[in-house]
Amino acid sequence: MSRAVEESNRRMLRARDAMDRDYARPLDVPALARIAHVSPAHFARTFRAAFGEPPHHYLRRRRVERAMFLLRGTSRSVTDIGIEVGYASTGTFSRTFRDIVGRSPRTYRKEAVAARVPTCFTMAWTRPGS
Repeated sequence: MSRAVEESNRRMLRARDAMDRDYARPLDVPALARIAHVSPAHFARTFRAAFGEPPHHYLRRRRVERAMFLLRGTSRSVTDIGIEVGYASTGTFSRTFRDIVGRSPRTYRKEAVAARVPTCFTMAWTRPGS
């Protein structure tokens, strides 16, 4: 692997780590490109090539994964959970959740059974598709 490719991968990982850490903040491609020290267009192309999905889809999926965890493990309202994971609108949160998971947050909560297995297994089994 060339040094340039290695540096590019590091920059993309830095931006992905920022999305994992700050998923609830409003993050857009220009902000993430600044983190990676590249232009927005280059960032979008390179991120997709490195991780197999556009940055926006990755961020949406991370938010929904966190919401799934909160829906399984807390009794907080769907609205509160949607706001906590970065959605200003309950409708947008519910629609995005349904698009990724295949059912509404309320239905997911009803169907989710807290199994007595390690969290890492639960997360792997319930990980939403892209």
